[in-house]
Amino acid sequence: MSIKVLLFGDIGIDDIMALIYAYLTDEIEVVGIVTEYGNISRDNALRTVQYLGEEVLVTDEPEQAVTIAGAEKSMTAVEVDVVPEIHGEFGLGPIIPPANQDEVTLENFFTIVDIIEEYGEDLHIVNVGRLTSLATMYLLYPRTMEQIKHIYVMGGAFWIPGNVTAVSEANFHGDPVAAQIVLTYAEKVTIIPLNVTQHAIVTPNMVDYIDQVGSIDIIKPMMDYYYNFYKQRDPSLQGSPLHDVLTMMAVPMNEMFTFEEYPVQIVQATRGTERGQSIADIRTLGHLEPGEAMDIKRHRIAFDFNYRDFFMKFMTVMSGERFDLKN
Repeated sequence: MSIKVLLFGDIGIDDIMALIYAYLTDEIEVVGIVTEYGNISRDNALRTVQYLGEEVLVTDEPEQAVTIAGAEKSMTAVEVDVVPEIHGEFGLGPIIPPANQDEVTLENFFTIVDIIEEYGEDLHIVNVGRLTSLATMYLLYPRTMEQIKHIYVMGGAFWIPGNVTAVSEANFHGDPVAAQIVLTYAEKVTIIPLNVTQHAIVTPNMVDYIDQVGSIDIIKPMMDYYYNFYKQRDPSLQGSPLHDVLTMMAVPMNEMFTFEEYPVQIVQATRGTERGQSIADIRTLGHLEPGEAMDIKRHRIAFDFNYRDFFMKFMTVMSGERFDLKN
């Protein structure tokens, strides 16, 4: 039986690649997509998700993933900056969805409650964008959120450089207030940070092979666009990091990672280099009384992963044929 996933995303190229991966594997079923601001505007994200459902990720199943309009603004009340130079205007690189699409069909935000109550402890949440919408659920429906089996969050950078500031990763930097709310109230969280996702590299040769034998035509133009951005920023890179695909893969493939558990705090500054910095407390907590130490919430953080396993699984799913490093 496939794992039921409710995806929260800001619908850039790597978010879409995560959706394509889930569509192509029998291990995951995406039952809902909560779209919000981040890589692109929420309105453009909604149009893109509709395009994907109608033109790319087409299924004969009577019940398809519902599209839910998430947050438009950050809880910090700081103006939102989108990044079309990385992901394209609609998160599809150079691809523009047809302008003659029907009006986007949306479910009410609180349909999230219905999804959680329907699937209960069988439901996993994967959050690969800002955490504003997920934090809103914890503020409004904390007991409902207790039903969820597990939450996987792509976010943070621990003791390594960030990708927005010297210390901050984009999803936590985009709404540090929301990130702290989730990590304060959520009980079953796995953080897949930049420490590992920046090494989930997909090379142009891998993309070309998938384009030749795979079934999804939009992968190559998107990934070429994505790689061109990264190559301009760092000519030494051999490919593009798929942060969100690795996070989606973590749901059925925990064994691919090495985890450690620490208390985590997110710096709440609204501006400056430190905004959204993720801090893991690696102290032994020997300075606390035994009861106090037991009360401190720890979250599971991935610090390493097996690239060989990532490569073989990714290429097998995306190409539709058995693949290993000898190919």
